[in-house]
Amino acid sequence: MTARTHGFTGRHMLFVTSAFFAVVIGVNVTMAWLASSSWSGLVVENTYVASQEFNKKAAAIKALAATGISGSISMSHGVFHYNLRNRDGSPAAADIVVANFKRPVGDHEDFNISLEKAGEGSFTTSRHVPSGDWIVELISRRGDAVVMHEAVRFDTAGFGQ
Repeated sequence: MTARTHGFTGRHMLFVTSAFFAVVIGVNVTMAWLASSSWSGLVVENTYVASQEFNKKAAAIKALAATGISGSISMSHGVFHYNLRNRDGSPAAADIVVANFKRPVGDHEDFNISLEKAGEGSFTTSRHVPSGDWIVELISRRGDAVVMHEAVRFDTAGFGQ
């Protein structure tokens, strides 16, 4: 009786080719899912212009940070609160605060609102903020001068909504 050797057959080639494409497709699907679930991205009108303005904006934010004024946000019972404080914890003086609410992805739910002054350094709005992730850009002014300009990313679930 002689030993029979089959060698590399068409079935082997089919298996190798199928395994190769299964790995490629599996990696692509995994990477696409990870990319869409972990990076929110940002929506800008023109990425080139945004990149050119970055250094100017970063310098302005550093100058504002040097003043020692800081802001904090909170939500309770559907009311959004923003508090401005000086370095020593006392309320910071501001006349108006404009809040630009933006979704991290897409702009169909974005809205802008002027917060109502509830006391020195304290501002609120009773406008409902839908649940989920938000980036709120807060611009505080006293007269024509910008007192504070910051952006805060938050999830309404973090506030017990």
